[in-house]
Amino acid sequence: MLFSSMIFLWLFLPAVFVIDKCLKPKGKNAFLLLASLFFYAWGEPKYVLLMLCSIFLNWSCGLLLCRYPRFRRVTLWTAVSLNLALLGYFKYMGLIVRSLNHLLRREVFALPGIALPIGISFFTFQALSYVIDVYRGECRAQRNILYLALYISFFPQLIAGPIVKYRDISEQIESRAVTARKLAEGIRRFIYGLAKKVLLANVLAQSADRLFALQIDEMTGVMAWTASLLYTFQIYYDFSGYSDMAIGLGKLFGFDFRENFRYPYLSCSIREFWRRWHISLGAWFREYVYIPLGGSRGGNLRTCRNLGLVFLLTGLWHGAGYNFILWGLYHGFFLIVERIGLGRFLERHKRAAFVYTFLTVHLGWILFRIESVRLIWAFGKRIVLPWRYTASHYSVWEFVNGHTLFALLCAAAGMGIVQRLIAKTGRGGEETVQNGGGKLQNGEAAAQNSSEGLESGAAAAQNAGGEPESGGRAAGLAGLKLSMPELAYCMALLLLCIAALANNTYNPFIYFRF
Repeated sequence: MLFSSMIFLWLFLPAVFVIDKCLKPKGKNAFLLLASLFFYAWGEPKYVLLMLCSIFLNWSCGLLLCRYPRFRRVTLWTAVSLNLALLGYFKYMGLIVRSLNHLLRREVFALPGIALPIGISFFTFQALSYVIDVYRGECRAQRNILYLALYISFFPQLIAGPIVKYRDISEQIESRAVTARKLAEGIRRFIYGLAKKVLLANVLAQSADRLFALQIDEMTGVMAWTASLLYTFQIYYDFSGYSDMAIGLGKLFGFDFRENFRYPYLSCSIREFWRRWHISLGAWFREYVYIPLGGSRGGNLRTCRNLGLVFLLTGLWHGAGYNFILWGLYHGFFLIVERIGLGRFLERHKRAAFVYTFLTVHLGWILFRIESVRLIWAFGKRIVLPWRYTASHYSVWEFVNGHTLFALLCAAAGMGIVQRLIAKTGRGGEETVQNGGGKLQNGEAAAQNSSEGLESGAAAAQNAGGEPESGGRAAGLAGLKLSMPELAYCMALLLLCIAALANNTYNPFIYFRF
C-alpha cells in the first residue's frame, strides 16, 4: 500500500487517524501496531511473519544483553549475525548465486525464486541500531515487546524510512501528545510530500521510464541526456516526497522524526551532497560502521579505506546488483578525491563546485538506474559523446511533452532555488546556507567546515534537525499560523493530487524495493 494510493488516502489513513484519536493513551500503541502490521500485510501477508520474527529476535537479544552481562559480546554478535543473515538471504542470495555461476562459467546453482520483502533494509537497520545501542548502554532494553514492535513496524517509516534510532523516539512511544500545532504541521508536510510524489515524480517517471525502455541502439545522445536528467529529478522528488509524507504522518500520531533531505542538489561537493541526501542512512553508516572502523583517525590512507568500504556497503544496501556496487564505489571515489586535494579547489570556486557536484551526482544516477553493466557502458558513451549517436527511428518529443517539461521546470526551481530566494527576501534576518538551500543550524555549521562528510556531517544531522524541505521556515511557514494564501495553496495541491491519482494509475515508487 503506497501513501500516494487512493486506498491509503481515502480509507486506511482516515480510519486509523480517527480511531487513534478516539482511543485512550494506553490503547494507542497496541492499535498503531495492529494498523502497521495490516499496512505491511496488504502487499505481502506472508512476510508479516518475517517481521514478527525480527521483532522477537531483537527484543529477546536486548533483554539478554541486560540480564547476562558476561555474555554481552556473544549476544550482540549473535543478534547482528542473525539480522544480517535474514537480510542477506532475502536480498542478496540471487546476487551470490549469479556471481558463483559466473565464476564457475556454468549454471551450477539454480537461481532462487525469492521475493524481496518490502522495506526489509529499513526495518533491519532499525532493529540493528536498537540492539547495538542497548549493548553500548545508550538506551535501555525495552521489556514491553509491543513498544519495540511498534518502533520496528510503525507504518509511516516502515517501507521507505527515514531510518529512526530507538533512542530518539523511545520516550515518544511511551508518552506523546498531538497538539494543534503538530497536527497542522503534519498535515501540511504530508500534502507537500504527496505533491512532490504525484505532481512531479510520477510525471517525470512516465517519460523517463519510456526512454530507458528503448533499445540502446535506438537511443540518441540527446535522448540519453534527457532520460538521465528526468531520472535525476524523479528519484529526488520520489524519495524526498515519501520522506516528507512519513515525517508528516508521524506528527499526526505524535511522533517527531528527523529530517532526511536538505536540498542536496544545491551542494557544492559530494561530501556536502551526502550531508544532505538520505541523512538517516548516512548517520547510520557513520555511527555503526565508519567510526568503529576508525573514522578519519589514523591518517589519510586508513580514512580512504574506511570511506571506500562504507560506500561499497552503501551501494549494496540499496540493491543486490553490480550496478549498485559500482554506484557506491563511484561516490566513494569522489569523496576520496575531494579529501586528498579536490576539496580545497571546490571551496575556492563555488560556481564550478556546484556544476561539478550536480553533474557528478547526475551521471552517478545512471549506474543506479541501469542494471546491466554492458548497457551502462553503452549509455555512458551516448552521454560523453552525444554527437556520435544521432540516428534513431524515434524523436525525443515522442517521449517528452509539455506536461513533462513544465514538471521538469518546477522540479528544477523547487530543488532549493525558490526556497532560498524566499529565505533571502522574506526572512532576510535569518542566516542561510551559503552553498545550499536550508538554514545553517548550529550542528550543521560544524559539518560545513568539516574536512570530510561522513565524520561530522551525519552528526550534524543528528544534532540539528535541519530545515525541512517542504514545510520548513525557508518556505515562509511558521507553526500553526497559516496564511490564507498558503492554506489555499495546500488545498489546491491536495485537489490536484487527488485528480491526478484518479485519472492516472501510473504511480511507481523507486525506493519501494529497498
